Amino acid sequence: MAESILSAFLTVVFEKLASEPLKKIARSKGIDSELKKLKRTLDQIQDLLNDASQKEINNEAIKRWLNGLQHLAYDIDDLLDDLATEAIHRELTRESGASTSMVRKLIPSCCTILPLNSRMHAKLDDIATKLQELVEAKNNLGLSVITNEKPKIERYETSLVGASRIVGREGDKNKLLQKLLGDKDESGSQNFSIVPIVGMGGVGKTTLARLLYDEKEVNDHFELKAWVCVSDEFSVPNISRVIYQSVTGENKEFADLNLLQEALKEKLQNKLFLIVLDDVWSESYNDWDKLVGPFLVGSPGSRIIMTTRKEQLLRKLGFSHHDCLQGLSHDDALSLFAQHALGVDNFDSHPTLGPYGEGFVKKCDGLPLALQTLGRLLRTKTDEEEWKELLGSEIWRLENGDNILLALRLSYNDLSATLKLLFAYCSLFPKDYVFDKEELILLWMAEGFLQHSTTNKSMERLGLEYFEELLSRSFFQQSSNDESLFVMHDLMNDLAMSVAGDFFSRLDIRMKKEYRKESLEIHRHMSFVCENYMSNKRFEPFKGAKSLRTFLALSVGVVESWDVFYLSNKVLNDLLHELPLLRVLSLSNLNIWWVPEFIGSLKHLRDTPLLKKMPLGIGELKSLRTLTKIIVGMENHFALTDLKKLKNLHGKISILELGNVQNAMNANEANLSQNRFSELELDWGNVFNSFRTETNEKEVLSELKPHTDTLKKLDIRFYRGIEFPNWVGDPSFLWLTRVSIRNCVTCTSLPSLGQLPSLKELIIEGMDEVKIVGLEFLGTSSPAFPSLEILRFVDMKGWEVWSAESGGVGLATFPSLQELTIQSCPNLYQVSLGAIPSLRVLYLTQCGHGVLTTLVHVASSITMLEIRGISGLTDQLWRGVTKYLGAVEEISIDKCDEIRYLWESESEASKVLVNLRTLHVSSCSNLVSLGEKEEDNCGSYLTSLRTLLVYYCNSLEHCNFPDNVEDLHIRYCDSITFVSFLTGRWQKLKTLSIAGCKELPEKELRGGECSFIHLTRLIIEECSNMESFPDLELPNLTSLTDLTIQKCTSMDASFPHGLWPPKLCRLEIGGLKKPISEWGPHNFPTSLVDLILYGGPFDDAKNFDQLSHILPSSLTSLRIQNFRKLELVSTGLQHLTSLQRLFIFTCPKTKDLPEKLLPSLLILWIFGCRNLKERISRGGSYWPHISLIPCFNIHYFFVDE
Repeated sequence: MAESILSAFLTVVFEKLASEPLKKIARSKGIDSELKKLKRTLDQIQDLLNDASQKEINNEAIKRWLNGLQHLAYDIDDLLDDLATEAIHRELTRESGASTSMVRKLIPSCCTILPLNSRMHAKLDDIATKLQELVEAKNNLGLSVITNEKPKIERYETSLVGASRIVGREGDKNKLLQKLLGDKDESGSQNFSIVPIVGMGGVGKTTLARLLYDEKEVNDHFELKAWVCVSDEFSVPNISRVIYQSVTGENKEFADLNLLQEALKEKLQNKLFLIVLDDVWSESYNDWDKLVGPFLVGSPGSRIIMTTRKEQLLRKLGFSHHDCLQGLSHDDALSLFAQHALGVDNFDSHPTLGPYGEGFVKKCDGLPLALQTLGRLLRTKTDEEEWKELLGSEIWRLENGDNILLALRLSYNDLSATLKLLFAYCSLFPKDYVFDKEELILLWMAEGFLQHSTTNKSMERLGLEYFEELLSRSFFQQSSNDESLFVMHDLMNDLAMSVAGDFFSRLDIRMKKEYRKESLEIHRHMSFVCENYMSNKRFEPFKGAKSLRTFLALSVGVVESWDVFYLSNKVLNDLLHELPLLRVLSLSNLNIWWVPEFIGSLKHLRDTPLLKKMPLGIGELKSLRTLTKIIVGMENHFALTDLKKLKNLHGKISILELGNVQNAMNANEANLSQNRFSELELDWGNVFNSFRTETNEKEVLSELKPHTDTLKKLDIRFYRGIEFPNWVGDPSFLWLTRVSIRNCVTCTSLPSLGQLPSLKELIIEGMDEVKIVGLEFLGTSSPAFPSLEILRFVDMKGWEVWSAESGGVGLATFPSLQELTIQSCPNLYQVSLGAIPSLRVLYLTQCGHGVLTTLVHVASSITMLEIRGISGLTDQLWRGVTKYLGAVEEISIDKCDEIRYLWESESEASKVLVNLRTLHVSSCSNLVSLGEKEEDNCGSYLTSLRTLLVYYCNSLEHCNFPDNVEDLHIRYCDSITFVSFLTGRWQKLKTLSIAGCKELPEKELRGGECSFIHLTRLIIEECSNMESFPDLELPNLTSLTDLTIQKCTSMDASFPHGLWPPKLCRLEIGGLKKPISEWGPHNFPTSLVDLILYGGPFDDAKNFDQLSHILPSSLTSLRIQNFRKLELVSTGLQHLTSLQRLFIFTCPKTKDLPEKLLPSLLILWIFGCRNLKERISRGGSYWPHISLIPCFNIHYFFVDE
């Protein structure tokens, strides 16, 4: 389908040829006649495209002809962009009035290479010759001019089909409902069973699963639900993380899979859950076995719905017989088709179209996706001839054609040329890639695909209409996890790949080997899927893509704020030189610390990554549409006034170092309102200069008002005015959802933000001069802050009063507030607010006890309470607070030194803290015990408590814990001598962490026989009174995967006599009585992949050969720390061929590295190794290898990258 993309692209070229600035520069170069001739030839060729589009289906020669023409069209576009750059050069010269030599310094060097005229003529001659050859070939190919088709009628409709419009699945739904809600358990002894939905692509598996998932009976029956789109890559960590987020609503970071699954297991414990695993492709039983561990603790009757095209995994899981979801019956298929084609359930009102409808339905084989897509194609075609023509299309006659894909391709053919190009561009997205509508439109804009010379619509509006059109025709779908995001069905992704041809391609993980074998010169747009650590080797094939215009870094699945993707600096340094035609460089998912200066010479660039420093010439790239960071100042080669030249900037932008702006005229000239930013950060910086005055800064901020129709997030930092201009908080910002105002230390009042209709998150921090937060903050209408969900006040040193009252009458405020933080506000003494029944999370730090007691009175539904440094909080006051905490599930108490007991007795506490699952107490220096009174059967109270953490409570001498505790952490309680569960049972314990308890002997870790069989993580650190390892029989700890024993200086290292837990994955050990170099061989299990070795005061190893006997070859990660006499590392690590991560910390005499292992490393961290400075610095002997490592971090002596 090369014609479709080509036709749209030629439209772009024609618009450029009609541009007046380009015509003017062409006349000055003496090439205007050549360009006119070029346009005439292109006109002739465009007239042939309708005929070519019909004949290319079965004619390879025409396909090759169209392909060659497309490549030539790209070359023409590149030439026209060269001319446009020259036009910019001239405009700058005229505007600045500067000499040619001065202006040339501002223009990328590639634009000033002489002689330009001769190069331009040579290019034009070459293009003209090739074009003429294509024109002459038309006769041999039998191409002729066909008049354009009649114009299409645009229509828009939602892509969401409600349950009432789903046809023919009632029987399937009821059958599966019985399996979901019934007592029959096909999985034997497990607490959950699998309900498979098996069928071919497009048959409606996901739709049926969603029907079940949203069914009221299902919602009432199951306590917890989660939906995960699995797709091609069965990633156990990603799937587990999505399930955890769904059942908890928390975006929590976990160091490893074990900790994540332990947390998930805790949440699923004894809960009746439903999990949907949608679109499973994996056939690996091992992957499945790793995933389902946390599911085993759920309540009997829990279910997993699995939608899949694959039957092999189900067979491995014991499903010898299972039902396959079939296509719709003929009658149901005809009804569904009629709904989408005619808006009615049958053809009674259109009898002449009935026979053709029957024909279409037959070709769709009962697949709802194909029926729906074809039906929407025909929605505006009520003429019998049009239906007849489509049913008889040549597409159905393609050899080896899949009728379903052919049906989808027929719908694709009905798109306008521009829509075809925009859809083909989405072939860059991997399957199940979740994308944002606005970001996709920005990419289309950056590529130059949205031409609007014939309409007065903005490009954003045009892009939105195109997007809605593709959505309405089912080329896109809303994400099942987030209705604000979108995906393409797998079959639509296949269609996009099939129509994109050679010009769009992606470097999927599965396709790497193919790319190493072929030339990439033919590709113009490419993408790749991010991995955590990416070396230079992976990107070597891209060096052949000399004509590349697009380079996208994409992430599949849920990407959290803590996810970091590292890219070797050498990739950018080497690769960008090879891609002079690059227009879109999107590396926003990557951790980029350094960008080569010559990025400013990429004259066609329209989209750039996040930068730490402004490269030279970046302000002159007038085609830029996205630039996420601007640093104002001469040293950064950018003045605020340069923004006026970047009129096309959209999306997110941070403007930093605004303190360098000398007057408001500069801000006015920048004309920020001309750009349609969605996210804006204004940062004055924390450095003062002579022109930073309160008056100047207010005048500058007044002139920086952004466009009101598009702004969603606003962040103001280090502003030093006394008050804010009126535009900050103006209700005309209808879409503003997040505001952050930080470190504006001279402001005496807050802006009026309460009338922003869509504001969901507000952060106020470091406003030292604000004393009263009252009506001026709320505004005049009620309720104030109608949509606000998260509110944070941080570091407000002068704040005294927070009131929502006027004349003794309280105003309605915060009807949607869910999370409130008040941190470091020591002078706040009066809080006067109405009820906040929606509040769930309350964080209070360094404020008076009156703030706490007032807030728990007005917010009785709190589920999480964290308090720290609350002055005057006595035992009696705390017990009064607990009366209002009936809904609380998690409590954290830190630095409340006046508390001696948390409750009078455990039985009394269990009457009010009925839902408490997690308790964290730290740095309460006078805490004697959890309960004031000991009870004989206290283990039977507080039955909901699962996690208990006690840190830095130096008056605590002994602890008895409830039997249900699963995670127990006692750290740095200097006086504690006794730790136990009152009943003596430790069976439910999964994590035990004891650290810094100097008086605790090993014999006081009391557990009976087989008491620790569920323990998965054990940590013993800095317990100097322990002389031997607790008698836990390590080989019997069959669930243990993570073990830490370190800095116990009295402990003998003779354990465990060469025997270790069979599933051990991570071991952190050292700093014991016997030096590691004197240990004998240890028979580690093959599961051990992560080893951390600590040297102690007696470790005298100088060569790593002395330690190599304890290093198993299975290691992928090794950390060596505090070996102060170690000199040679290289000789003891040769056998670690799987090693990917190497950390060397505080080994000051170390002077070499394992050179042969460096090329395969993904992470290298070196701290405190001064003797390595010369060899690891830039230009040192190790630098060629180190520079290729995706993530390297070198400290003690810093290496300037």
